Amino acid sequence: MPTSGLNWQGLLEQLEQALPFTTADEQSLAYFKFPKRTISLSLPVKMDDGRVKVFRGYRTVHSITRGPAMGGVRYREGLSVHECEVLAAIMTLKNAVADLPLGGAKGGVNVDPETLSAGETERLTRRYTSELVDVIGHQSDVLAPDVGTNEQIMAWMLDTYNENLGNTANGMVVGKPIPLGGSLGTKGARGRGAALVTAMILEESGENLQNKSVVIHGYGDAGRSAAAYLALQGARIIGVADSGGATYASMGLDLAALDAHREETGSVMGFATALDTEEALALNADVLLLCYDHGTIYAGNAASIRAPLVIEASNRAVLPEAERYLKSQGTVVIPDLIASIGGVITNYLEWVQDASNFFWQEDEIYAALDKRITAAVTDVMAFAKLHGTPDLRTAAYAVALNKLHGAAVLRGVYP
Repeated sequence: MPTSGLNWQGLLEQLEQALPFTTADEQSLAYFKFPKRTISLSLPVKMDDGRVKVFRGYRTVHSITRGPAMGGVRYREGLSVHECEVLAAIMTLKNAVADLPLGGAKGGVNVDPETLSAGETERLTRRYTSELVDVIGHQSDVLAPDVGTNEQIMAWMLDTYNENLGNTANGMVVGKPIPLGGSLGTKGARGRGAALVTAMILEESGENLQNKSVVIHGYGDAGRSAAAYLALQGARIIGVADSGGATYASMGLDLAALDAHREETGSVMGFATALDTEEALALNADVLLLCYDHGTIYAGNAASIRAPLVIEASNRAVLPEAERYLKSQGTVVIPDLIASIGGVITNYLEWVQDASNFFWQEDEIYAALDKRITAAVTDVMAFAKLHGTPDLRTAAYAVALNKLHGAAVLRGVYP
């Protein structure tokens, strides 16, 4: 998966397109262009065979202008400090679009988690958390799951942090198990949000999801929940791709049987007509939903995309050069800043519940989630219409920059 487009220059070029529609000035932009801090870590871990192996880890806090930073921890081979900084900045923008009192952060470890045993994963996680214990916390930098991490890893982080400090601060990590202060509705939030955004975008153009064909790239928690919600509204899920490959059925996949097959075999491969992931991206569908990671669509494969509507349900899934090509072909890309905000909203709701030690029922979580997503998407679409922005990404960036600018002006510069 090419990552050349995941850089500050590409992000800043897109922000430059939004600037004419904002009230932002050089002072507030200066806060955005430079992350507040980036920490690089050397993480020695005792492996199962007795060797000590040193891993590289990172944590970037991009902004605390609107509140404590919050962002994922990813375990991914090839992870770099630059990737963390760009994704942390995107988290700042996303939290602003969602109107959450939070800044953005991102971090993780350069490791292929599939190569680690459960014990090695736990020791690596505890070492990473211990190295950061003085700078993370529920009022400073809140950790969340991301690519390659899960609720068990969040539980180890929570335990390590509290054991180091001798307290109980459940809100320093979100996406954790429910018995440890996790929230109901978390696993399906990003997919539910992406499905809701898809329906809103189609409704805006006078259409609906009934009998729309959908391809989903990335079939983890987000992809599965998106598929379920879209199918409930009449969509046909004709193609699904995961790390093992892809499967296709022109009349629509039986999702319950597909999930059972994936549970048994570990992949969607072998369920229906087999495809590789690139072939799945090129299927002739009404909607292409991207739920995996950054760089899924890049300059090298953009020309093969046939879906007229692409939903960026994961951060930076469409790289800038690819988006320029897609736009020239009339393809509409719904940006991550609105398409994937379901996850950040439920993380925020979990953080709030931990702070108050009062927990809501699942229907209350979903009602709050749907209300906030609807408000954010409506705000961005209204801004685009009012100001005539060339696309929804420009409108979303402008909305975010205006909010960041307003907070920066009110706070001023210290000292």
